[in-house]
Amino acid sequence: MTWLVIFSALWLGILTAISPCPLASNIAAISFIGRQIGNKRGVIFSGILYTLGRTLTYMLLGAGIVAGLMASGEVSRFLQQYLNEALGPILILLGMILLGMIGKKLSLNLFADGIQKKVEKNGIYFALPLGVLFALSFCPISAALFFGALIPLALKHSSLYILPSIYGIGTALPVIFFAFLIAFGGEYLAKAFNCLTKTEIWLRRITGILFILVGIYYSLNYIYGINFL
Repeated sequence: MTWLVIFSALWLGILTAISPCPLASNIAAISFIGRQIGNKRGVIFSGILYTLGRTLTYMLLGAGIVAGLMASGEVSRFLQQYLNEALGPILILLGMILLGMIGKKLSLNLFADGIQKKVEKNGIYFALPLGVLFALSFCPISAALFFGALIPLALKHSSLYILPSIYGIGTALPVIFFAFLIAFGGEYLAKAFNCLTKTEIWLRRITGILFILVGIYYSLNYIYGINFL
């Protein structure tokens, strides 16, 4: 497994975190953590627990899916033979979703808002289950990045735990970043948040275009046999 693969998993997590729907849940997490303002240890500890909750969720979910697919001999052989061919159309679809061309109104929230609000009203230790709850709430972009990009990447490199864990850490990095700002530099919080919201759309568009271009390359190379190299 190369550093490029590891960085790819981390970038997918970061891109998930700053996309509109997951960003809303991360803002809720930042608000929860921000209640401890004045208690630096409490703020940092809450951020770490939230990150741990998201990481464990994606690690277990990713490991379960990858292990299940790899355990089946027929599925494993099919993936080894056709995964590169499938990646082209998958990446093109992912790029279209990131660019907002399809799937805008689809979402999956496995937990009611009432449960989330109850968690948010409790103490520091509830930052961990809050991370779990938000990790399991999928919108089109987060679902596409996790199931459509991270899972095939983990399958290709037979990574049950490492890549899903790195992805999970990436999804919580903005919360950790803002937790440190809340603890040690609250006056910079608004500026950092404004910068994040402005750059998110451009990062998402650039990644969407790259996904489409790479998807076209994979399709031409592995489906139609056109090799440009």
